[in-house]
Amino acid sequence: MRNTMLGFAALALAACQSVPEAPQSAVLEPASDPATVPPQPVPPGSAIMDQSVTITPPAKGVPTKYAAFSGMWVGRLEGTDEAKVAMQTISPNGKVTVTFAWGMLGDNNPGEAAGAGKIAGTTLKLGRLPNGADVSFMMLPDGTLAGTVMLAGQTYTGVFIRQ
Repeated sequence: MRNTMLGFAALALAACQSVPEAPQSAVLEPASDPATVPPQPVPPGSAIMDQSVTITPPAKGVPTKYAAFSGMWVGRLEGTDEAKVAMQTISPNGKVTVTFAWGMLGDNNPGEAAGAGKIAGTTLKLGRLPNGADVSFMMLPDGTLAGTVMLAGQTYTGVFIRQ
């Protein structure tokens, strides 16, 4: 009887043990084709900038204080959705061309507008945009931009960081 009990115990122990898994080879799967990746949804009210917008690096003759404005900047205007500004060209005299995109801005639906302006000191002031907005950016000591948008009697402010 004792041997029978020991036999059952040995059988039970053997049944509880699992067979070790065979080591898996380190085969990497190819990355998915970007053309087959579905586009990611854009949150409602987000600023959408046309993908054809290009930024031309400042020429050697552009002063450093003006060249610091170059690039793509993204921020959130207080009480509104995301906004983006692409500083497309900057000339040695401080004249700039930009594309400004905004999310929901007061009663304004998300949109995009091309504009031009001039840098004076640490402030870039754009000409009035087609939607009636007056936009300015001030370079802060930490390398961010303080943005101000005045539209339909409202003022929206926010900080923009370079992307």
